[in-house]
Amino acid sequence: MNRKNLRIAAPAAMLALALGLSACGAANESDGGSDAPSGDSVSGTLNGAGATSQEAAIAAWKKEFQTANPDATVNYDPVGSGGGREQFIAGGVAFAGTDSYLEDEEVTAAAEKCGSDIVEVPVYVSPIAVIFKLDGVDELSLSPKTIGQIFEGKITQWDDAAIKADNPDATLPDTDITAVHRSDDSGTTKNFTNYLEAASEGGWTGGTVETWPIKGGEAAEGTSGVVAAVTGGNGTIGYADESQAGELGKAKVKVGEDYIEPTPEAAAKTLDTATPVSGRAETDIAVDIDRKTSEAGVYPIVLVSYQVACQTQKDAATADLVKGWMTYIASTEGQAAAASGAGSAPLSGDFATKVQAAIETIAAA
Repeated sequence: MNRKNLRIAAPAAMLALALGLSACGAANESDGGSDAPSGDSVSGTLNGAGATSQEAAIAAWKKEFQTANPDATVNYDPVGSGGGREQFIAGGVAFAGTDSYLEDEEVTAAAEKCGSDIVEVPVYVSPIAVIFKLDGVDELSLSPKTIGQIFEGKITQWDDAAIKADNPDATLPDTDITAVHRSDDSGTTKNFTNYLEAASEGGWTGGTVETWPIKGGEAAEGTSGVVAAVTGGNGTIGYADESQAGELGKAKVKVGEDYIEPTPEAAAKTLDTATPVSGRAETDIAVDIDRKTSEAGVYPIVLVSYQVACQTQKDAATADLVKGWMTYIASTEGQAAAASGAGSAPLSGDFATKVQAAIETIAAA
């Protein structure tokens, strides 16, 4: 089933068509998003806030979008996923970036504020790397259980037997482990702890949370703060969007019998086995990732980051601006810009078509 060349048609018809695409999505991947046309030039100021993980992608998107639409300005405050959702629900920003989809009660509150359903669409897919800095060690492999025990504080030295078992050929020092976590409410933390809860076989008992639940270790604000804290130490380990990890070591993670590197290509494969969240509006494309997968080549510590907007906007100009922005970032060109500027994985063709169909429903009241 090849639908890569479909254009965005009438919203109701196209959305109904797009909903059927998920059944054949895995059979038809492309290197980028949808071929949806960008439409006429739009103008105005668009304010958003949210996930720090999207910051580099948004910088790339802003550059191209504002070049194509010189009378439009996009502002984005990287306050973290939780802060972005709070500001959106309060009506302070036109769109939110979030590394975890809205909870049911947030959806209800947002819909009341919007006076309509929300449009919640994945636009940024990236691996969450387990980053480390350990003098004398450049490569590291870790099983899910070992990762969970490290971040829960059960494994405290780098020469622990569990780490040696994952790295039989490595020379591991007896250096103390300093585990670095986010201090702010974070969608990255929620995705990371969701993986630990699902895959660590009891190595992690802190649950799936946005706010770090374990005492100890070192706290840092934002993705850049975690990267800086790991970079500034020795024996440090943390978690961060792979695209922002710089020259730090990035552990291979055990999936099935193999150890998988955190690459965009391996992260993109997670959408093929993702499950739609039940009970949501057709424009709310929230998905649950299979963190326990044993599929070859899949990297399951991944964040699927969303942008969220109201389906109904206050006037036609605002609707055109919001829809124009979101259409662009989910398009082939927008996904390519994010891949180049932020190292993310482009949406597959069928999945991107479904996303574009939801965006197309944005309209004035």
